[in-house]
Parts: sequence; structure tokens; C-alpha cells
Amino acid sequence: MPYKDIIYTKDAGVAWITINRPEKMNAMCMQTLDELLDAFEDATDDLSVGVVVLTGAGNKAFCTGGDLGEMNEGNAQEWVQKTNRLLLRLTVLIRNMPKPVIAAVNGACVGGGNELNILCDMSICVEHARFSQGEVKIGAVPLWAASQLLPRIVGEKKAREIVFLGRMLTAQDAEKLGLVNKVVAADQLDEEVQKWCVEILSMSPQALKLSKTALNFESDNLWPAFNWGMTAIGLQWGSDELMEGINSFKQKRRPDFNKFRSKP
Repeated sequence: MPYKDIIYTKDAGVAWITINRPEKMNAMCMQTLDELLDAFEDATDDLSVGVVVLTGAGNKAFCTGGDLGEMNEGNAQEWVQKTNRLLLRLTVLIRNMPKPVIAAVNGACVGGGNELNILCDMSICVEHARFSQGEVKIGAVPLWAASQLLPRIVGEKKAREIVFLGRMLTAQDAEKLGLVNKVVAADQLDEEVQKWCVEILSMSPQALKLSKTALNFESDNLWPAFNWGMTAIGLQWGSDELMEGINSFKQKRRPDFNKFRSKP
């Protein structure tokens, strides 16, 4: 598959997958998800690859979730059904591939971008990285991976604070909470990630595969929650509240959710 939205390279046992939409702050559209699936499938099948790195192009954003421009085009229900299928497939690929996946977070990591970060096995970020699960600000819900896995990473109370308030977290906040493993200077990110990759590649591939599977067991019991999350997104998509949030984002104004408070 020729790639337009990602850059996919392999070198010395490491597969590098870069979301290449810096003009959109590396927001993902359906084409991006298709290409990510293809690259992760190739990295899974390639026996010469022992570790995968996921990052974003440029120095401003790792990934800022879904492309709101594409979300508002055409048939909303058709779009969300197709997108949900792609998201579930990507979740399965990242979680089940027998190789560690490292998120190299090079900037803003918000919404679905932070859910991508959560799905990765380990994360290293730059000092200027910022993290947020701010879907509630536009009338959306973090149902892809955050509602399932975030409480297991940061704890129940903190997860609710992150989701209900939608505040931006610094890189240092993220490290303290366990959202990332390490914070480094921007000019040291690639070097640090490469060091981790070299160390991983020196380990037994079979032991890594079995260890990843074992570590996944508890959270894999959440699979019904992943499926329910995708169903709930489909039910919510196109709602008046969500469209108010998306339109306000595009119009660069604060959304007015007060008019919906009287609804059951």
C-alpha cells in the first residue's frame, strides 16, 4: 500500500511508524487509520522486526485524535461505523502483536491521540509534550481506550478528574501519573527511544511475546467494554450536543451546552 498519511520505515530490527499530517496536528482521518493498520500488520508479520515505535511528524504534535473536518462530512452514522471498525482492529493489532510498541510522544497528545499513547506498551515523551482527554469539552466521550484503560494506569479518582475536567497535563504530570515512562529533552527523544529499542532487541523474543500476553490478561477482560464503547460512539454521533461542540471548535468559540441541561 502506498502511504500518504504515514511514514513507515524499518531499520536494524525497529519498525518506525510516523503519523505524517503535521498541518493537521497529526489528527487522524479514515485514510490514516487504514495506513496505520497496514503498517502494524506488516510489522507484526515481519520476523526481522523486534520492536515498533509510533510517533508523529514535526515537533508540535504526537497525535490530536480524530480529524474533526472529516468527522463532519457526509453521512455521520456511516462514517462512525466505518471508523469504529478500524479503531477496534487497530486496538487488537497494537495490544496483541507479539512485539513491544513504544510511543515516542513528540508534542501534543490529546483525545484519541492520548488513547493511542495508552494502547502502546511504553511511552517516552519530550518536555514540551501535553496530554489531555478533553472530549467532554466538545460533547464527545473517550470511549476508544481511555475509559477502559486509563483508570488502570492512573487510578479511578484521577481518571475521572482527567476525563470530567478535560484539563491539559504537562509531561511531568504524565510521568508522575504513569501515562509515560520517561521525559526527555526534545533533541534527545530519538536517541533515547533508540536506546530502549536496542535494549529490547537484546532480549528473548519468545519471552517478550509471552510476557506481553501475560501482562495483557487482566485488561483483556475489558474487551466487552471496548465493544460497548464503539457502540456508544455510534449512538452519540450526530447528536445535537456533539454537533454543538464540533461546530464551536471549528468556529473558535466556546460551546453552549446549557441549552441541553433540561434534556433527560
